[in-house]
Amino acid sequence: MNKNCLLCGVGGQGVVLASKLIAYAALEKGLKVRTSETIGMSQRGGSVVSHVRMGEEIYSPMIPMHSADVILAFEPAEAVRNLSYLKKGGVAVVNKKAVKPVTAALGQSPYDGEEMLCCLRKQVEQLYVVDGEEICRRAGSPKVLNVALLGAALGSGALGLSPGDIERQLEGAVKPQFAAVNREALRMGAALAQNRPGYERPEER
Repeated sequence: MNKNCLLCGVGGQGVVLASKLIAYAALEKGLKVRTSETIGMSQRGGSVVSHVRMGEEIYSPMIPMHSADVILAFEPAEAVRNLSYLKKGGVAVVNKKAVKPVTAALGQSPYDGEEMLCCLRKQVEQLYVVDGEEICRRAGSPKVLNVALLGAALGSGALGLSPGDIERQLEGAVKPQFAAVNREALRMGAALAQNRPGYERPEER
């Protein structure tokens, strides 16, 4: 069975690494994988989008509109921006913390992400809002947001991969001194998605 995952965020959040971890894990399971990335604006503050498609037969790297099984969003506004890719009944895993865009910062416009989250709550049945900042604090590093959110997506069961599949990929993707903190973030993200306290599930909205 094919799976489509769209990852989106801003430069510096680790979107591309998260997409590679998914792709390598799928390849290890014998699946065919196609990926595509928009990284031209990947400097800090610029939008980054990555398409990951995996399954038995994949002909194009780009996810068609209304066909993503999962949207993994590192920032609320980016989730709204890419919402048209999500299929009916699909899962959206969204980081709670907003990143103020350059345009809002220059114009001193208020933006805390709550309006975007409200929009998502109205439109997405299977929405999971994750306090990625809190997971990073508990894990001991602000640089594991991507792995924490990926863990939450895995815990939701929508990707068809397990935390163990990703743990094996972390061994070659991060430096040895950072392996333990990444594994901890992955496990905490997955645990929160599995009906543990501190995770917003659809029925709690």
